[in-house]
Amino acid sequence: MTRPIHVIGGGLAGCEAAWQIARAGLPAILHEMRPHRRTEAHRTDTLAELVCSNSFRSDDAETNAVGLLHEELRRSGSLIVAAADAHRVPAGGALAVDRDGFAEAVQSAIGNEALVAVERGEATGLPTPDDGLAIVATGPLTSAALAEAIHGATGADALAFFDAIAPIVHRDSIDFDKVWWQSRYDKPGPSGDGAAYINCPLSMAEYDVFIDALTAAETAPFRDWEKDTPYFEGCLPIEVMCERGRNTPRHGPMKPVGLANPHSDEKPFAVVQLRQDNALGTLFNMVGFQTKLKHGEQARVFRMIPGLEKAEFARLGGVHRNTFINSPALLDGALRLRSRPHIRFAGQIAGVEGYVESTAIGLLAGRFAVLEHGGRAIVPPPATTALGALLNHVTVGADTETFQPMNCNFGLFPPPGGATTGKRPGKAERRSLWVSRARADLGTWLARSREAA
Repeated sequence: MTRPIHVIGGGLAGCEAAWQIARAGLPAILHEMRPHRRTEAHRTDTLAELVCSNSFRSDDAETNAVGLLHEELRRSGSLIVAAADAHRVPAGGALAVDRDGFAEAVQSAIGNEALVAVERGEATGLPTPDDGLAIVATGPLTSAALAEAIHGATGADALAFFDAIAPIVHRDSIDFDKVWWQSRYDKPGPSGDGAAYINCPLSMAEYDVFIDALTAAETAPFRDWEKDTPYFEGCLPIEVMCERGRNTPRHGPMKPVGLANPHSDEKPFAVVQLRQDNALGTLFNMVGFQTKLKHGEQARVFRMIPGLEKAEFARLGGVHRNTFINSPALLDGALRLRSRPHIRFAGQIAGVEGYVESTAIGLLAGRFAVLEHGGRAIVPPPATTALGALLNHVTVGADTETFQPMNCNFGLFPPPGGATTGKRPGKAERRSLWVSRARADLGTWLARSREAA
């Protein structure tokens, strides 16, 4: 009987890894601790639940590294991206999903896969060599017992930061006499819709009053074990942004560029955008408004935003601790823990940030485990691809002294060559060169992977 590969964690990375293993014809056991042990952020027992935003970010493969990663995952047979595509909702140029429909689709696919057995219950320790190959994909909310086991296996402290959740508003509580539909610069999304966001404008006076209230509002206290833990720079709470300067939000989630208010000739000083959160279009999340304000304070302060005076919240914001390992110091180029090479790490705990990035590392961990299980050579994707660039960053490309989770971006790619002139290519040309090179190199890698299978 073929020994199964164990996958610990039923989030995006774990589900993707288990799916890739099963697609290759090998059995997998997917371990998920919910509902036996809850987390601070999950609200259901469903596999692949999205606990933060419902957006997989840009779907533009021509000019955006994350969009290119979407394309590479589609070409690689990703379950997660296929489910996202099937349950997308309007979001301009982004790939956003109906979070419940998406998670249910992933759970259904895993449940109907005969080669994947789902076992519910907390994994309190790491698999031993006698258990066979294993993938740890427990994500940002790894239980204390397993975190302690990881600490014992690595001899290094896990790094931790806070990840923040944005509030969700009922659409029918928004005042559409004050807000309007428009994507920034009218950029159309995959469905051709150039008006995917609800926009709430603020004048300079309204912005000043709002910022004063926001900075004075009471935040929820941290637990003792959460104190002195840094936030991830890409997901700062809105009140923390304000602490860095009154106009910081105006250069971030509240920037007014690319938008025109049809209700007024006056250009808005700042804009709050809301993005559709479910397929019915009844729920909208406040883009970039992650927060640790107390719930009563959130309702009071956010109802100061024009158009949201009578807002009803389906979910208020919150902050949870996020844990990851110093992967460049601990993992080899095939995501194996150097001290215990039968174990791989995948997803956010491996030091990537974002749904798509977690999925990508889960896909690679699953494929690498399949190859190792069959005694075949592991050939990673080229660093010129989005998959390879991300893998390279979390294994050998980052400084172990300053390592932080990273979203996929062109800064992780090797410099492009092949400029059409003797001068250094401009930004647009560099992106074009990155993308065309990545597409060609991914095709070669995928063909080679099929031959090795």
